[in-house]
Amino acid sequence: MFKFIEVANAGFAFVSVAALVGTASGAATAAPVAPAVGGGSGIIIDNQFQCTVTTVGHDAAGRLVGLTAGHCGNPGSQVVAEANPNYGVVGRFVYSDKNLDYGIIQFDQGRITPVNQVGTVTITEIGAPAQFPMVVCKKGRTTGNTCGVAWGDVFGTNSETWTQMCVLEGDSGAPVVVGSTLVGMVNAYLAIGCFGPEVGTTMSVIMNNMNARGDVGAGFLPI
Repeated sequence: MFKFIEVANAGFAFVSVAALVGTASGAATAAPVAPAVGGGSGIIIDNQFQCTVTTVGHDAAGRLVGLTAGHCGNPGSQVVAEANPNYGVVGRFVYSDKNLDYGIIQFDQGRITPVNQVGTVTITEIGAPAQFPMVVCKKGRTTGNTCGVAWGDVFGTNSETWTQMCVLEGDSGAPVVVGSTLVGMVNAYLAIGCFGPEVGTTMSVIMNNMNARGDVGAGFLPI
């Protein structure tokens, strides 16, 4: 059976903004630095679940948006950067497609530093789905950078790619790349994590769907 992999519990409480605000002591303090967020970054949704960002960029209207797995949140779900949870909310889900299993996050301008490289994964463009026997890699907040052979669209869905990469809970939404080309996202695994095959939605299908909707995310280009 498919195991959707968003439900890594946050496991810690956030310090409220009010608790971080002290009384003036006469010494200036530096403004907090917006956390770097890109494809492969961990995020915390509604202070409950951890997932991974697929990519960050701008849509045709200039909005700063990101993608992740659709089962990670619902419209209105609040997003916090796992790298600095005390920084607070950096964006919110504005759309969640449960069929294609992708979600759109609109980030608040200035609340993140968008990047195209997280760890060893760099995203420079979006490309066609991976086919057998190509080797694909991903960067997930749980299992980090892992690679494996792509099996392709095993059941002819025209929307998903199967791979042999290690993924576990919290890796949902992780970018799947060939070199620096983003070709898909991580959504689920079959039977046993890191042993059973991984399956995820292709980026070409996601892009077509966002463009057809004509709303937030349409005309998306990665950072």
